[in-house]
Amino acid sequence: MKLVTKDIEKDNTGQVTLIPDEAEDMWHTYNLLQVGDSLRASTIRKVQTESVTGSVGSNRVRTTLTICVETIDFDTQACQLRVKGTNIQENDYVKMGAYHTIELELNRKFTLAKKQWDSVVLERIEQACDPAFGADVAAVVMQEGLANICLVTPSMTLLRAKVETTIPRKRRGNCTQHDKALERFYEQVMQGILRHINFEVVKCVLIASPGFVRDQFFDYMFQQAVKMDNKLLLENRSKFMQVHASSGHKYSLKEVLSDPAVTSRLADTKAAGEVKALEDFYKMLQHEPDRAFYGIKHVEKANEAMAVDTLMISDSLFRHQDVASRARYVRLVDSVRENAGTVRIFSSLHVSGEQLSQLTGVAAILRFPVADLSEEESSSDDD
Repeated sequence: MKLVTKDIEKDNTGQVTLIPDEAEDMWHTYNLLQVGDSLRASTIRKVQTESVTGSVGSNRVRTTLTICVETIDFDTQACQLRVKGTNIQENDYVKMGAYHTIELELNRKFTLAKKQWDSVVLERIEQACDPAFGADVAAVVMQEGLANICLVTPSMTLLRAKVETTIPRKRRGNCTQHDKALERFYEQVMQGILRHINFEVVKCVLIASPGFVRDQFFDYMFQQAVKMDNKLLLENRSKFMQVHASSGHKYSLKEVLSDPAVTSRLADTKAAGEVKALEDFYKMLQHEPDRAFYGIKHVEKANEAMAVDTLMISDSLFRHQDVASRARYVRLVDSVRENAGTVRIFSSLHVSGEQLSQLTGVAAILRFPVADLSEEESSSDDD
């Protein structure tokens, strides 16, 4: 994402102009947009024309519209963002107040204006425009007959390809069919890696599986690379890392990213940091439950006591359409930072974010124990 202009006043009103230059930037934009914002962007409009003879025709024209945002639709698989709203600025082709849906496009600038820019939104713009926040981890989570090829970016897990093949069982004295099917499966996975992983960006490729599947696949892939003289694979061999996973399904990625060997290799990535924070929370919940809170009421109470050391919060909460609810979460984030706490905003499209959402989307590791809110409520009820 490129920041073209940023014009925000002291009262936090204003606008920014951005250019999305990769698919993930659409996810960032989705998190910036709220109902009531105004969005100005280039778009295609179907316009009816009448000729001198009276015949009516229609043609598509490119024009720049400014709309007041009413609905926001994000396609997570295609990374496409459509924004519907009413036109609020004079235009040759579209009447004032007429509805239009803008589909934001890569490498075309848009201007977003808000009545209130809060700290969470401004931080997301900073992250989106920082080139260090790229998709530098790829993962192939596999088992016999199933493989998921994913890109792990700081803010989402993108499933790039899913390979599914039926592998016949080994028969006593005859493994030919099994071996041939397995070889075809490995070939499909290898082609998926070559097609979907950009080795110029990716620093590490995790190959994860139960048993010996990862070792057999790794050996097959590099035997083929030598045979076919595939320089791309041979030059990037050091980027591959084999790790254990309980299955070939996408949800196994969470345990893969929390593997100590992986976290040390990926120490500089946000994805690994989020997974570690969640691991620490679960350990704390198990051993010192008075220092691990989740749920907005409990976490707010801990924050009032200045006890929050690490706040984990899902970005889905900042997409809340109720302004008061959104402001409540923003206040919590700002307050924890003011009290020298660490704030980690988890992506709801990330495996760790999905898990945090099961804990209401808000959790905190505390500096010192705080009496449980539910205990206090029950004791006050007894009184």
